[in-house]
Amino acid sequence: MYARTLDKEMSGSIIATRREVADLAGVSEATVSRVLNGVGPIKEETRIRVLDAANQLGYVPSNLARSFARRKSGNIGVVLPYIPKARLFSSYYFSEILSGMGNTVREQGYDLLVLFRSGEETPEYESFFRMQKVDALVVLGAKDEPGEREALRKLRESGHPFIVVNQHFDGENFPEVDVDHEEGSRMAVEHLIDQGHRRIAFLNGPLTYSNSLDRFKGYEKALQQRGLERDDRLLFEGNFGRRSGYAIGDEIAKRIEEVDAVFVANDRMAVGLLQRLRELLPDQHRFPAIVGYDDSDSADICVPPLSSVRVPFYEMGELAARLMLTACEGPSNGSEVLKEHPRYLLQAELIVRDSSK
Repeated sequence: MYARTLDKEMSGSIIATRREVADLAGVSEATVSRVLNGVGPIKEETRIRVLDAANQLGYVPSNLARSFARRKSGNIGVVLPYIPKARLFSSYYFSEILSGMGNTVREQGYDLLVLFRSGEETPEYESFFRMQKVDALVVLGAKDEPGEREALRKLRESGHPFIVVNQHFDGENFPEVDVDHEEGSRMAVEHLIDQGHRRIAFLNGPLTYSNSLDRFKGYEKALQQRGLERDDRLLFEGNFGRRSGYAIGDEIAKRIEEVDAVFVANDRMAVGLLQRLRELLPDQHRFPAIVGYDDSDSADICVPPLSSVRVPFYEMGELAARLMLTACEGPSNGSEVLKEHPRYLLQAELIVRDSSK
């Protein structure tokens, strides 16, 4: 009987069932379910027999069945900000982090459930768990605002597993995966100083994001370490979008005699800035040196190729997903796995190209 089943499966006409696995292993269907889903105590001899039978038959349990066996949804939720008309999934930042997360959770039989929140609403993250939509939650694009802090405090108090990516909340001790943006920025500005530049402008993002504050600290630290004073007239703020960098280009062009170089908080703004300066300053010799941040795909193909600080976004997504999977498979209070080491800090790397030489 099993030879026929295997022959049919190889021909693509039939898929093995849990009952066939149970018959071949000489156990009940319930035992097969417990072995394949890692539920309850099982003798090692029995576990091996079931796994061997499943391998012989090519049996793959459905995600739905696994979810029922685990009494979980089988979903790792990821919260993204809802920004009308913004192409979030085409941005290097979100696409890299989501790719790292998605590949990691799929390897463990979970799915990634994307959830949007409006910036005008107070987040209700706990409701995703109450409605049994997710087993763990990854929060992306969070801002340091009272409503956000309160929502994350409720998650922490309830014991639901969650982690915040690329955002730090001073004084809260939330579980986080982040990058040392202060050091990344310090390296970028130090590089510009090493090239002989002294009047270095800084185009930052909104200060409601901790990584913007960290980049400012790094910018300031590099100047201080080299004995240079900060000139607040050379500080600019955009919104991380290309258009905001393009718009700031007008301001920098007006002060071009005061500016040797520009450090930009992300590549999208840097590309917009380069585009506008090329339009306004046809004399290429008057161009300031420019260093971006993220080392996105556009950094290598823009004109001139953009020096940038490489941020391991994909690895951040992988790590956040692994931590949440560990929490899901751990004790009922999954957040316990993050209490001893709540903050994971990855390192950035400076990539030098023609724009800063």
